[in-house]
Amino acid sequence: MSRDYEQGLVEIGDGTYAYLQPDGSWGWSNAGLVRGDGTSLLVDTLFDLKLTGKMLDAMAGVTGRAPIGTLVNTHANGDHCFGNQLVDGAEIIATEACAEEFEDVPAAALAALVDDDYGDPLVNEFMKEAFGAFDFSGIVATPPTRTFTDALTLSVGGREVELMNVGPAHTKGDLLAYVPDARTVYTGDILFVYGTPIVWAGPYANWMAACDAIVDLDVDTVVPGHGPVTDKEGARMVKAYLEFVHREASERHRAGMTASDAAEDIDLGEFADWSDSERLVVNVQAVYAELDEGYELPPIPSLLVDMAHYAKR
Repeated sequence: MSRDYEQGLVEIGDGTYAYLQPDGSWGWSNAGLVRGDGTSLLVDTLFDLKLTGKMLDAMAGVTGRAPIGTLVNTHANGDHCFGNQLVDGAEIIATEACAEEFEDVPAAALAALVDDDYGDPLVNEFMKEAFGAFDFSGIVATPPTRTFTDALTLSVGGREVELMNVGPAHTKGDLLAYVPDARTVYTGDILFVYGTPIVWAGPYANWMAACDAIVDLDVDTVVPGHGPVTDKEGARMVKAYLEFVHREASERHRAGMTASDAAEDIDLGEFADWSDSERLVVNVQAVYAELDEGYELPPIPSLLVDMAHYAKR
């Protein structure tokens, strides 16, 4: 499976497309498009209005004949929904849990991460590297107009698209969008391919079960939330990482180490060359939260500072 891929719209099957954004690091997410008879379904928007507008322009050759009637948000992170306002007139569908956390981290909060002075040049540099390429101005939160809890089957111009709630995992409200006749699934951030997953919600068991669900589908093509288009091997890779971190963090928890010390102590081995390895800091915290009833996770800004120190160490 190649790590090399190009930016832009790629037709991955008959009437199915992926919009890809290398290198898949912080904020550089993928989206998808499913064309039916006279209408299309869009899977996710992008992190800002400029990027989303560029994507919609690239899709115009398809959507001019089959306008976007449905937008599916795979989860509530801004790099998958901040461009929703540009998809005029579309029904926006997500899980109920996604809708509940839709405005937890508004665009203004992301802008502040870049603009704030943390009193530490390393942290300032990390925030700018992670989020400084994006323009968070003008974004109006545009939440789902329709939600579901377990599963929902849609007809897109005569084509079936199955939505499957697999959260909480990466976030509280993750879903998969499966297109049976194209043997294709859009996974959102259940899959980061050659990039380090980040466990904002958990539990790990749910995320690993979601990876198994992808493997069990009748699919050849798997479009991750970040990284190159893959196949079922992408799901196996992500599950292997999650199993590894859960095992290693659990061992250190039993030995009495703090979560911060455990993250510093873990040798990532075969996963060390995946991008954004600093996310291990959050992932270890998520393990400790599972193992200790009442364990309080640090707030997101504090976790970002800890990741900055890990990345710049």
